[in-house]
Amino acid sequence: MSDVIVAPETRDLDELSASLGAWLAGRLGVSAVTLSNLSYPRGAGQSHETILFSAQWPQGSLDGVVRIKPGGFTVFPDDLFEQQYRIMDLMHRSGAVRVAEPLWLEHDEAVLGRPFFVMRQVKGRVPVSIPPYSREGWVKDASPAQRRRLWESGVRQLAAIQSVPVADTGFLAGPDGARDGLAQEWDKYCRFVRWLEAEGADPGYVAVLDKGLARLDACRPSNQPQGIVWGDARLGNMMFDDNFDVVAVMDWEQPSLGGALHDLAWFCEIAETMHGPDARHGAPLDGMGSRAETVALWEEVSGKSAADLEWYADFAKLKMSCTGVRLGLLRGVPPQMGVDQMAARLRVD
Repeated sequence: MSDVIVAPETRDLDELSASLGAWLAGRLGVSAVTLSNLSYPRGAGQSHETILFSAQWPQGSLDGVVRIKPGGFTVFPDDLFEQQYRIMDLMHRSGAVRVAEPLWLEHDEAVLGRPFFVMRQVKGRVPVSIPPYSREGWVKDASPAQRRRLWESGVRQLAAIQSVPVADTGFLAGPDGARDGLAQEWDKYCRFVRWLEAEGADPGYVAVLDKGLARLDACRPSNQPQGIVWGDARLGNMMFDDNFDVVAVMDWEQPSLGGALHDLAWFCEIAETMHGPDARHGAPLDGMGSRAETVALWEEVSGKSAADLEWYADFAKLKMSCTGVRLGLLRGVPPQMGVDQMAARLRVD
């Protein structure tokens, strides 16, 4: 089960090898590049086509990853592919956040059929979602002390994102009237709901999401600290070495300047779902920090207050609900959560 490929789409890897090899030769200024060991990640990577490879040429070699812009399988309404590359480059250069080194961004669709970027491959293990890492695999088999180290390393990296100055990230600014801060994230998900409606989502789900937005809008938080949003903050988007330390923070496909607390809230909600005491998609795991411990460590490392986190947690649930409805549309199946269940989750009638 842990060997399952979950990429949204796949392609002939021999054809990819020829096209990507020729492109790399041009980038490197060499006569030829030979590619080998092409493979898709297992148990993770559901939103982008991501392929691992090894490249060799007379003067050197590279273990790399090519990440290809989605085609028909688009989970989010906003195209932030270039921003994804640029935020990863910024994080890598900051030295504060462990991110695979981005090497080249290619806009020309003639090469692989869609834009793509190449990054240096990082070696490690990922707490995969399929099957849930808390039910089987290396995290489940680890000792409580090892899981404690994994959790702490993950939270420290999550908090380290907030040390990167927002002044360096103008390329992440949103539209007029929602350039940054909470306004940017709010605008994104208001548009997400309207997009779902236009794409043919069940009106019952759209009505619940609208009520959820209205409830949140009526009690906006007073604590709105500046900060960069990673976008899918969870242990499953981190890679760890054999010592259970983070070696790469991955999947930056929906970054913004929306504020520091969005990622913390998302991280806490996913953790409770996957390995908390009442885990719905996984199983409880000894050694993982509690929600209170996660918040305390994040505040200590980031130097920012997590006041009003419960509002951001409710917003995170609405975001996850939008994504769930969209994935159902893409896969041609009903969302995993029924309308009544979603209404209870969002605390609306």
